[in-house]
Amino acid sequence: MMPLRPTRIDVDPAVIEDLRARVLSTRWPADYDDVGWSIGTDLAYARELAHEWATTFDWYEVQERFNAFDQVEATIDGQRIHAFHQRSPRADATPLLLVHGWPGSVIEFIDCIGPLSDPDAHGAVGAPAFHVVCPSIPGYGFSGPTTHEGWNGRRISRALDDLMQALGYPSYAGAGGDWGANILTDLARSDRQGSLTTLHLTMPTGLPPAPGEGEVLTEFERDSLAHWAQANAAGRVEHVAINSHRPHTYAVAMNDSPAGLLTWLVDMCRSFTVYEGEVEEALTRNQLLANATIYWVTGTIASAMRLYVEHARQKAADPNPAFVTVPVSVSIFPNDIRRWPRSWAERCLTITDWEVLPAGGHFGSWEQPALFIDAVRRALADGRA
Repeated sequence: MMPLRPTRIDVDPAVIEDLRARVLSTRWPADYDDVGWSIGTDLAYARELAHEWATTFDWYEVQERFNAFDQVEATIDGQRIHAFHQRSPRADATPLLLVHGWPGSVIEFIDCIGPLSDPDAHGAVGAPAFHVVCPSIPGYGFSGPTTHEGWNGRRISRALDDLMQALGYPSYAGAGGDWGANILTDLARSDRQGSLTTLHLTMPTGLPPAPGEGEVLTEFERDSLAHWAQANAAGRVEHVAINSHRPHTYAVAMNDSPAGLLTWLVDMCRSFTVYEGEVEEALTRNQLLANATIYWVTGTIASAMRLYVEHARQKAADPNPAFVTVPVSVSIFPNDIRRWPRSWAERCLTITDWEVLPAGGHFGSWEQPALFIDAVRRALADGRA
């Protein structure tokens, strides 16, 4: 039996003081007048946000919120894995594995763990309840950096299944978007697929039609594909190429400069949610700073970026992965940067339910936790999609 250790998040105050000192001593580049976000992060906004990070942002308030939940850690396949494990007081609760993505962290679910595990205590008496397991994926956040090659989505999925088995959940539901969706889909394609009763995804995989194969798309689906093409043309997803090919070239700078790290993360958070709008329409300053702090204090920006290298290698080795037979329900957040049509997803997944939610972007559970919680309850209430 794998040893599980109870744990808590406890960031050394000296690390936070060093962070603040580094931010205050940032050597900012010269800026154009009134250039805004047109060529990347608005440096005036970044300087303002960074000053708040160094002077008024309270990491320990965030840490206290995290430590309200039970936590475990384990060494699995040689890698430390940290997870929130909040058992429900309800006897009818369904085990649920929540998996986050990029460029976020486990903080994407900070407002969801309580209501999903104990709905009665959060104003939803009688709503479906879940035993919530919410790990930092290896290489991200509180699981710490990976130090050996090979930690691709498939290997991560096996490690997370090992974690669920050690916690006493031989079968369970899974939910996530971005890397979370990829990792859970890999699990559903593996020899561990029997562990999964059902999946709920917010960014499902998909395949376009073959040449000459016709299909009928809704207006929303046509707009979604046009948006994805525009995002590519505008360079809003260049992180994929950078992270897949040259992560160490950029990661050293971001691992050494908190202002550089913050500027990179905030630009992506904006690009993945509001595009040309104000990033704070999707995420508050406190949310942006909390996420950046997690990357900084755990030193995981390089290993987080390296997951793209591992994913590219996995795809090259297995270009035609198996069709997923585990039932999958899908909730699309309308402002997510990539939104495949249902017909594309049906070429890869056994889709049992599909909905487009009224609001939210790439970080749906973080931006719109109430919508995400309701979607998970609808989809996974009885252990089936």
